[in-house]
Amino acid sequence: MTSAWLVPLTLVFGVIVGAAIVLILVASARRGQRAVDVVSNAVPDGVDQVIEALESAGVVLDPSNNVVKASPGALAFGLVWNDALVHSELVALVDQVRRTGDSITQELELARGPFGDANIYLFVRVARLGARYILLLAEDHTESYRLDEVRRDFVANISHELKTPIGAVSLLAEALQAASDEPDQVRRFAKRLTKESERLAKITQEIIQLSRLQAADALTKPEVVDIDHVVALAIDQNRVAADSSRVTIVSGGDAGAEVYGDEPLLAVALHNLIANAIQYSPKGSRVGVGVTNADGIVEIAVTDQGAGIPEEDLDRVFERFYRIDQARSRHTGGSGLGLSIVKHVVQNHGGDVRVWSQVGNGSTFTIRLPEASHASQASLKEA
Repeated sequence: MTSAWLVPLTLVFGVIVGAAIVLILVASARRGQRAVDVVSNAVPDGVDQVIEALESAGVVLDPSNNVVKASPGALAFGLVWNDALVHSELVALVDQVRRTGDSITQELELARGPFGDANIYLFVRVARLGARYILLLAEDHTESYRLDEVRRDFVANISHELKTPIGAVSLLAEALQAASDEPDQVRRFAKRLTKESERLAKITQEIIQLSRLQAADALTKPEVVDIDHVVALAIDQNRVAADSSRVTIVSGGDAGAEVYGDEPLLAVALHNLIANAIQYSPKGSRVGVGVTNADGIVEIAVTDQGAGIPEEDLDRVFERFYRIDQARSRHTGGSGLGLSIVKHVVQNHGGDVRVWSQVGNGSTFTIRLPEASHASQASLKEA
């Protein structure tokens, strides 16, 4: 797998270095300076433009290991924060190239963000760029590592979970046929058949959505996302369900928080948490959505006043198809995939999701995401 990516990465690296050399020589001729002097003063503009155009991760570092240029891909992978490389493994490679002068090509497994347990697999090449700078290029190989696992999970989940609604549809169809001369029975069976078909469609849709989240990095084109807008969107999507259940949704907290990512995916994750809170809340109660932004971490907490989750179930609530109350899940049409989707969306954004609950006192689910730094925001917007 490494050799397959060596040629394209080497080609990209060669194009960047070649463009840099040409620009250096032209600038040197115009100013009457030697090329090496130009390199020692600034990163050539041509390199900036190439880095900005890269869909993969590209980073240029100065002699103090400060990041002077980073591609949108590097920001999306969480490799750069506050003008510095996040991962000690990458810093070690840069230092080695600086000491030896030799280029390095290596495949690394790195943490997706500053917290959480999601990882990414990157094919990395590090080399000198002129006399002072270091160039780091990285291609994402995470999808190939996940693919086999996703295929196995998808087949297992489909065969296990779809057999119940499919069996119900089959039995109801037979009952309809047998009751063809009884209009009341036909209406009753038809209503149940409609409910089971809707449940089947929902499960299928969520399995496909979850498989896509596992199979590929959803953040191919990251943007700066306004968390206030995500919260407003998710609450609005749940307003009808809340009104019908006589549940009040209240929101508050720190305004103006921003993260990198995909706004629709984050809205889906928060929508799932709010929908769960409404389903398990008693009539006349409240569901709270609060945002805090401190120390580079944006937290979105969804709190309900429901029955709570037993302690022995807390570690399993994010598993696919896991249901605490099987009977209630059948009544509400829950698929057991909503929280698993939340987990994978948040992990794809370099964050994590946590749960606190106490039986009889409700639950709080908290999404934690890295805040978008202002310096990196400017770099991303310029690209």
